[in-house]
Amino acid sequence: MKLKNTSMRRAAAGCLLGAATAALVAAPSAAAAPNCAPDAVAGTVSSVTGAASAYLNAHPGANQVVQAARTQPRAEASANIRAYFTANSQEYYELRGILAPIGDTQRQCNVQLLSPELASAYSEFMAG
Repeated sequence: MKLKNTSMRRAAAGCLLGAATAALVAAPSAAAAPNCAPDAVAGTVSSVTGAASAYLNAHPGANQVVQAARTQPRAEASANIRAYFTANSQEYYELRGILAPIGDTQRQCNVQLLSPELASAYSEFMAG
């Protein structure tokens, strides 16, 4: 994980999870053909959102920093999330794994699932 470039990546988690209910979509496994039908996409929204919410509920420190990031200026949120996830790198990689299907779905289905701001934050967070 690159510590110098993680600020925006960490802020991405806060932005993404705050908007997950409306925007996040998971992909089928890489081995399976992607199911890009609207019903399949909608069904995976619930799965990813539930997994991310459950993860944060089980990790109060991560939950606190992510929730706070939603109301902070981007630079401040980014710095706070970076500091937290740098100190708790296992949680970063676990959360990154939960969120990874978003990019998979976007690539496999050739769709943009996130607003431009969230897409940027997501990309930075996922880049590690």
